[in-house]
Amino acid sequence: MEREDQAMNIVEETGLYARVSSEQQVEAGTIESQIAALEERILQDGYALRADLCFIDQGYSGATLIRPALEQLRDRAALHGLDRLYVHSPDRLARKYAYQVLLLEELQRNGVEVIFLNHEAQQTAEDQLLLQMQGMIAEYERAKILERSRRGKRHAAKTGDVAVLSGAPYGYRYISKQEGGGQARYEVVEEEASVVVQVFHWMGVERTSIGEICRRLKAARIASPKGKPAWDRSSVWGILKNPAYKGLAGYGKTQREALRPRLRAQRGRSLQPRRAMSVGTQPEQEWLSIPVPALVEEALFEAVQQQLKENRQRARQGQRGALYLLQGLLVCAHCGYAYYGKQISHKAAKGNARAYAYYRCIGTDAYRFAGERICDNLQVRTDLLDQAVWEEVCDLLQDQQRLRQEYERRLSASRPEKEGLVTLRAQIGKVQQGMARLIDGYTEGIIQKQEFEPRLARLRQRLTQLEQQEQRISEENAGAAELQVAIERLEEFAEKVKGNLAEADWAMRRDLIRMLVKRVEIAKDEVRIVFRTFPDPNPGDIHEKSLQLCRKRHFSDPGQPIHALCL
Repeated sequence: MEREDQAMNIVEETGLYARVSSEQQVEAGTIESQIAALEERILQDGYALRADLCFIDQGYSGATLIRPALEQLRDRAALHGLDRLYVHSPDRLARKYAYQVLLLEELQRNGVEVIFLNHEAQQTAEDQLLLQMQGMIAEYERAKILERSRRGKRHAAKTGDVAVLSGAPYGYRYISKQEGGGQARYEVVEEEASVVVQVFHWMGVERTSIGEICRRLKAARIASPKGKPAWDRSSVWGILKNPAYKGLAGYGKTQREALRPRLRAQRGRSLQPRRAMSVGTQPEQEWLSIPVPALVEEALFEAVQQQLKENRQRARQGQRGALYLLQGLLVCAHCGYAYYGKQISHKAAKGNARAYAYYRCIGTDAYRFAGERICDNLQVRTDLLDQAVWEEVCDLLQDQQRLRQEYERRLSASRPEKEGLVTLRAQIGKVQQGMARLIDGYTEGIIQKQEFEPRLARLRQRLTQLEQQEQRISEENAGAAELQVAIERLEEFAEKVKGNLAEADWAMRRDLIRMLVKRVEIAKDEVRIVFRTFPDPNPGDIHEKSLQLCRKRHFSDPGQPIHALCL
């Protein structure tokens, strides 16, 4: 009878969740200790752990629910593909008490039993109260640490301690406490300081524009703060607005805010940031001033501020807000930069009124990249691309059979490699153990430096390859479950809105497109629409529609190469 019970336990779907919040913890390998303790407890309880049920978030804060592994865990639980979940402690699941309650109720509602290593999960009122108190204490502890840190830094700023700035702007070099004998300070870099003085003179005395300053700096072959041959206007504006150059560096100019919604990830960055927060500006009256060496006189600094204000008032302000249907969704398939909407000038239109504009790749603007274009992709008419994408969205919402067929195709195309993932994890463990033994041998003097360094480099290279394979297979294993959730939610949403598509105005079209389309990739011979799932805030792809070259709706003007949509 005992053997039968043990066999039933092995059949149950058992998983674990682990998390560390800082990059230092990731580098120190503290998450490995969590995983080892969880795996040991799972074996003691007589359960088997599947590799694809290990949900690990490295470097993600517990103060937010937007975490990749946590999203996969919740989707797996929603599909009733998980019976037991092991977590080291409640604060690893979430730092905020409200989030802990939300996640625990959601998991229990889906039939998942949650086991904490430092807390025996029981169903009595006393045990539930103890768990709630732990969650509240963890949240209070985090808030207390943040408040103490904030108050300590503000006190140091009030006393004029430069160490709270942790860096220096262009024209200075930051000397840390270790380098400065216990006192942090700004040290003037004479070559850069002369450039700063010249920039202030051009703006405050000669009353030039920021654009003219950028042109003069480029003509003088003065490299930007990042070493580029051309200066960006925002860099010059930042210098002219920085009070450090008049001798008073500002502390507390920005503040952390809740993460603002984003349509898509920025170029080269992940859609799910490790720190789920945005940075906003603080009013100048709330800044704290710290004395530093001045580069310009206060009268010149104030004259520059007045000139910036006058330039802003005289500048012709264009209309802001939502001007284009696909604004923020278009991406160049060649260089990765965004497409933006650009009106046709009166000269280019030859005096004729045009009811459309063009979507243009940022990489084709030479003035943004030191006078040289980095991309030669084509521009696209707004009216033709808008209509094509809207029709594709309508087809997706009205044809649910198409959703189901895509779901079946993606499932048949993916072949999860569960056994391969287990083998890879074992190999990664062996390589890590080998690196530890090699380091111990070098520390004890058994291995010489000439032999130690190449062997360690080979092991690190092997470890990187194995970790990349592990990540790829883990994503493939989780794809089937995520895809099923995506299709079910999208079909439910389609039933609600498909009757109103014919009467949709411009605003409703824009809202629907932003809900369903993750991005639109524009190449020279095709346009690809990548749909997102609904209604998750950070969903995965469920379908990619490639719009190939054909001879229907033309994207370009007559006489130009034909780039069209074929649905």
